[in-house]
Amino acid sequence: MKKYFPPSELIINDDGSVFHLHIKPEQLADKVILVGDPGRVPLVAAHFENKEFDIESREFRSSTGTYKGKRITVLSTGIGCDNIDIVMNELDALANIDFTTRTEKENFRQLQLVRIGTCGGLQPNTPVGTFICSRKSVGFDGLLNFYAGRNEVCDLEFEKAFLAHLQWTGNTGSPGLYVIDADEELCNRIASEDMVSGVTISANGFFAPQGRELRIPLADPKQNDKIESFEYQGHRITNFEMESSAIAGLSKMMGHKATTVCMVIANRLIKEANTGYRNTIDNLIQLVLERI
Repeated sequence: MKKYFPPSELIINDDGSVFHLHIKPEQLADKVILVGDPGRVPLVAAHFENKEFDIESREFRSSTGTYKGKRITVLSTGIGCDNIDIVMNELDALANIDFTTRTEKENFRQLQLVRIGTCGGLQPNTPVGTFICSRKSVGFDGLLNFYAGRNEVCDLEFEKAFLAHLQWTGNTGSPGLYVIDADEELCNRIASEDMVSGVTISANGFFAPQGRELRIPLADPKQNDKIESFEYQGHRITNFEMESSAIAGLSKMMGHKATTVCMVIANRLIKEANTGYRNTIDNLIQLVLERI
């Protein structure tokens, strides 16, 4: 017997669109570009040969169009893994749940998802302007720990080594940390030879979780020093951002392909930053459009 998804679990709007994103199943393409900033959606969509729609609901703005014969949806997620939890579940529902019967579809539909974002570099080889593809993500957000099967998709040995190296001295024990690999084939296709292969920390905040201190002192002032010095089987932590772990983790659990590519706009190691990055990120957008 097929599982039934009641209205309290899968909320469908009166117009047949999914609750938060306001997208209808037929409007979703198999190839999806995720961006954080709603203002970045038109930057991506400007490259489309044609555009089917433009929908905006809260921080979630979306558009589907065609680029060189490829049908692509671009969607803004806002900031943080909590928003990714909404986005990934609703995208998967659009692809794999029949909104009329509220049951799972017979044939699985796999999505390819690439997040285009910005990040802070943590190593000498990640100066401002570097493109990093997150082949492995370290989630500080704890999101995957709420889902069954989390241990089957995570790199448990990497997790143990990283937690031991951090010697976490925070207020409530260790963070809800998990380590997840992005889809290898998609990473190879998107990163090609001109991006740094990265190990990315998805922080659950912009300030203290990323070692920034303003008026409230840090629980562990040496946290970033530990992160920058960590090495495991040749892997070093390359950058901070706030979404890649949830995208890679939920996609793997759902059966989709996903990765994150970011442009470094600040290097925490050498204390440099570039806030005027908006013109140059279009180069990264065009690379992803060509390779997705």
